[in-house]
Amino acid sequence: MGKIIAIANQKGGVGKTTTSVNLAASLGVLEKKVLLIDADPQANATSGLGIDVETIEIGTYQLLEHTNTAKEAILKTDTPNLDIIASHIDLVAIEIELVDKDDREYMMRRSLIEIKDDYDFIIIDCAPSLGLLTLNALTASDAVIIPIQCEYFALEGLGKLLNTVKSVQKIHNPELDIEGLLLTMYDSRLRLSNQVVEEVQKHFNDMVFKTIIQRNVRLSEAPSFGESIINFDASSKGAINYLSLAKEVINKNS
Repeated sequence: MGKIIAIANQKGGVGKTTTSVNLAASLGVLEKKVLLIDADPQANATSGLGIDVETIEIGTYQLLEHTNTAKEAILKTDTPNLDIIASHIDLVAIEIELVDKDDREYMMRRSLIEIKDDYDFIIIDCAPSLGLLTLNALTASDAVIIPIQCEYFALEGLGKLLNTVKSVQKIHNPELDIEGLLLTMYDSRLRLSNQVVEEVQKHFNDMVFKTIIQRNVRLSEAPSFGESIINFDASSKGAINYLSLAKEVINKNS
């Protein structure tokens, strides 16, 4: 039985896509069968794995519209054991198109039923908003990972996101769990980074992953080469961090 994990935070620039791509790739390298779903109209997870966004004919949009099945939307990637359902800028329109449909929050959930058992993990890269796209992802997921950057406004907006998770649990998906809070963009030289880590660990103790994702130049270079950090530079700090996170996720679910 596959586990579906959404990577969500309505704030932009917190490392959602970096985490989605590199956690998925790390799980694949650790011999888990993984599907990454790009549910962000910016399609950065798609291009970050070397797929030309312009060539996408069947992707997340068609999945939510139910014009194609999930099986038809799956593409192979160059990373071992990792498939993707790609995104395209046309996904922007989906919020408007689904607005007056019945059960609009359940479109993704329904689409994934037929393939859930084909994978160990399905990772959903959410858009930086709490709109219908993210709601679909949370309703379809078993758990959510929330990346939090080690910067001044880190905890701003977190309360709003946790309230959204609560209301999804109450109304649409009682099974939804918080897999964990993930500290990202950590710079050990900065006092502020260390303060944020302390603050988050103090408030949320067991909910916080032990792995902390450090700032790493190789990590930010990898997407421009269309590669995960595992393919791009497996010995970099970024790769080591994400492999460590993947092991934590596997241990939590074994």
